[in-house]
Amino acid sequence: MVNRQYQQTVKGLGGEPPPLDDSWWESVLAEEDILVMGNDHSHAGYKKKTDVQSNAHGNEAYKVDWDKAIRLYRADELVQLHVSGYNRGGLLVDGDGIYGFVPVSHLVEYPANVPECEQEQILEDYQERYLSLKVIECDPQRGRVVFSERAALADPGSRNELFEQLKHGECVCGTVTNITDFGAFVDLGGVEGLVHVSEISWGRVRHPCDVVKVGDRVRAFVIQVFAKRSRVALSLKRLCTNPWETVHERYHAGQIIDATITSIVTYGAFARLEEGLDGLIHVTECTNAQVKGNPLRLLREGQQVRVKVLQVDAVKQRLGLSLQAWL
Repeated sequence: MVNRQYQQTVKGLGGEPPPLDDSWWESVLAEEDILVMGNDHSHAGYKKKTDVQSNAHGNEAYKVDWDKAIRLYRADELVQLHVSGYNRGGLLVDGDGIYGFVPVSHLVEYPANVPECEQEQILEDYQERYLSLKVIECDPQRGRVVFSERAALADPGSRNELFEQLKHGECVCGTVTNITDFGAFVDLGGVEGLVHVSEISWGRVRHPCDVVKVGDRVRAFVIQVFAKRSRVALSLKRLCTNPWETVHERYHAGQIIDATITSIVTYGAFARLEEGLDGLIHVTECTNAQVKGNPLRLLREGQQVRVKVLQVDAVKQRLGLSLQAWL
């Protein structure tokens, strides 16, 4: 639901954010496509119980009644469909001239953080069931119809009402419904918004699940509303003051301070000076006369260290650090 009372607060934290260009959306949608359907947009990768549905393109079974699909989408109406197949990304559903996909993130009973070895059995158990769904994406040019069981929990027409309310620059409250490598999806009450991993924190985020969990209630900033494809871009970090705007007031080259190791990579380690400010300790700056071999092997996440600030670049949001001592 739109939460207008936070608008003035948001504007005081940096003003209106720059709009997202088409390339941003294209990259995000491409990542989602790989997650949901793989690189092949046909239905060939799905496992089914009947041979009559085994072909991909050209099969009569996959001729969609686009007039009906578009009507259901525009009216935000419910439809009962039969589950005829699945793959790791979701379910294949059909019925009365309507065929398409239900991503796992849009299944109400699909548990979060399912081990990969159990995913197939859970999806297989959906076979032959009938689900109450809503069309959340209808694209005849791409031959793509996407359904949601989660969206069907909202009243018919609620999506259209919500898109009329959603505005760029406002705050919304919602529940995290799914987490992927590229971001977190948030249910706003019939519409799902995406918090891309780059919009979760001003600091370095290794994976979205390190910051948010499925079921969390969050407040987010609306970056962009793309009603044509039912897309809402959200941000968590833009509700917080950008620490990089004033980083030079607190840190400078030569300064020695305490920090916390947040992640270790092959080329060094990242250390957090404060929330939103992570710097890189390059492997060449991890040397210690008392340690033989690779000093990275003695570091661990959460470890307190003392570092020297080598470089502060607010424009590129980079901090160069040198390890001085373990605390």
